[in-house]
Amino acid sequence: MRRRSPPPIRHRRHRRLVAPWIVGALSAVGCSASTSSDPSAAPKTENVERSTQATADQATTITTTAPATVTTPLTRPEWLGQQTLVTGADGYALPVDTPTRLLGRSFATDDTLPPPPSDAFVATISELSGDPLARSSWNETCPVRVDELRYLTVSFWGFDGLVHTGELIVNEAVATDVTTVFATLFADRYPIEEMRIVGSSEIDAPPVGDTNNTSAFVCRVVKGTTTFSEHAKGLAIDINPFHNPYVKGDIILPELARVYADRTIDERAVITNDSVVVRAFADIGWQWGGSWTSLKDYQHFSRNGQ
Repeated sequence: MRRRSPPPIRHRRHRRLVAPWIVGALSAVGCSASTSSDPSAAPKTENVERSTQATADQATTITTTAPATVTTPLTRPEWLGQQTLVTGADGYALPVDTPTRLLGRSFATDDTLPPPPSDAFVATISELSGDPLARSSWNETCPVRVDELRYLTVSFWGFDGLVHTGELIVNEAVATDVTTVFATLFADRYPIEEMRIVGSSEIDAPPVGDTNNTSAFVCRVVKGTTTFSEHAKGLAIDINPFHNPYVKGDIILPELARVYADRTIDERAVITNDSVVVRAFADIGWQWGGSWTSLKDYQHFSRNGQ
């Protein structure tokens, strides 16, 4: 799958507020605020601002201060996503070992949105419309109405030691909870390589095997079935999928991430039982695909455990 150049960025005006929930959510990580399962596939702040709850057509913004940035000379290889893999009759790519150049993966982030103006956590919640909607995979056959979805932007730390702005589409019912999760990950400086909307053209594109995009809503069915994935409802999120692949027998997704089927690898992005990622999602009542028994989906978190 080839990465397409991101479309022109449309800037939004966001109403800043501090909602009472974020103060309590961040206090556990030393912060104050100012502001699938899919069987197939600590900063300190001061000065708190408050305002009234945003209405449906207004954006909600949450902001917290972050530690000082430490930059590293990482780059992003031009060959990422440029080579399609050979697939078998079942539609899956043939088993292949992880190439040497992808061992210990730690690449710079290719920004889709402008980075935050400072090293601070900022999250916005707004209606899904305009450019983000156009770039998404939503259509009228999806099991969720467009007005039931929300467009989120959240700050995250890249492997390059820089703060970036990521984007997610999630169900309105979980939007606030999801922002608390990413506030926790930001406070812990958990590294994320990429976080952008998945478009329709990517769903059935030939596999390239080296994708590592953290994403939520994707209007697709569970592979080999006619049942919609929890991602199609905006109720599931995949985190750093290359470092945390889907594993079922000899099937590894992403396909070139076979080395990461070994969960003893000591790397910050590798999610384990005691990982900050698992704890953060558990705090909002979500379950982890890495705890399944018939297969393992280490990247996958969902509200209903599917």
